[in-house]
Amino acid sequence: METASPSLTALGELARVFLLLGATAFGGPAAHIALMERELVNRREWLTHERFLDLLSITNLIPGPNSTELAFHLGYERAGPRGAIVAGVCFILPAALITLGCAWMYVTWGTLPAADALLDGVKPVILAIIGLAIISLGRTLSSKGWPLWITAITALFGMNYPEMTLWLLLGGGVAGMAKVWWEAHGPPKGSVFALSPLLVLGQGIAGGSSDVAPTLTAIALYFLRLGSVLYGSGYVLATFLQQDLVVERGWLTSRQLLDLIAIGQVTPGPVFTTATAIGYVLAGPAGAAVATLGIFLPGALLVLLTHGWIEKLRGNPYAAGFLDAVNGASVGLMVSVLPVLSIDALTDPLTWLIALGSLAVLIRTECNPTWLIAAGAVIGVVTGGAAS
Repeated sequence: METASPSLTALGELARVFLLLGATAFGGPAAHIALMERELVNRREWLTHERFLDLLSITNLIPGPNSTELAFHLGYERAGPRGAIVAGVCFILPAALITLGCAWMYVTWGTLPAADALLDGVKPVILAIIGLAIISLGRTLSSKGWPLWITAITALFGMNYPEMTLWLLLGGGVAGMAKVWWEAHGPPKGSVFALSPLLVLGQGIAGGSSDVAPTLTAIALYFLRLGSVLYGSGYVLATFLQQDLVVERGWLTSRQLLDLIAIGQVTPGPVFTTATAIGYVLAGPAGAAVATLGIFLPGALLVLLTHGWIEKLRGNPYAAGFLDAVNGASVGLMVSVLPVLSIDALTDPLTWLIALGSLAVLIRTECNPTWLIAAGAVIGVVTGGAAS
């Protein structure tokens, strides 16, 4: 009997890992990144923490959904371009199908299935997973020196202005290059560190016609353009959707948009599968398909184009300094998510107990986080049902 080739074995492993992540990774990009770090760096040892940070930093520098693009990068790292496609598609597919099912129920019944109790148990576990990832990546960052912590802290406080994400990262990169120059030549005149606050420019989406009907072509082109230029979190996505689809085009009402954004938030996997729900409401299954493809395709293509840059960056001392500093800013962006999530997740003694207990289990064991997420969901449903 002929055995499978190593490449097919690697592709099969990638498919299994990312299908599971896509079906169980609640909590948004920071949680997804933390789960990937736990699964691929700590448990499977497919790459080092430093390499993981490099991939995360390159991801943060290109537009599109960060955690999904990181999935493409990790697949490329494991099995080349085919691995990138397998990992990315397998991460998106379960989330898109679950979101599609929720959108169908929304259109059919005009409401969403009750999910609050389940999420009440899952959110504290997500906090623990993100916290552990920050600890692990922070240790790697510490070995690079204190200037990188400056970029991390700058990014942390700068996230009050999500439209500045890209420029915070680039500013941190310039600071990292200045550090290399400083070490080689002494302090530069008019330190380049001072340039970071000046790297603030407006971002926007090229305007389209505001009176276009939501045909399949119009939906596809809108989400293709959105996926090509959008930086930041799901909250930034919501801002653009409100302005473009409610105010300018009139494709949705504000209430409909809030409901569809909620679907993207309460389902696992990429938050950008909100596009799947919107496409379904506007044009049925075909609309869901073109909206999903449109918002994720630009990021996939950019990953395939930029993955090879990492080796070139690491080979040049100034480029390596740039990348190290962007790594610091990337960790700062992850830290910035914790306070926002904590307000919503840690609401009573039980949720605190779930969060601290999950963190203890993750630190002391090799437990797969999926089991903790499942346990949190069960606790949330049981205690929520008991309280009702």
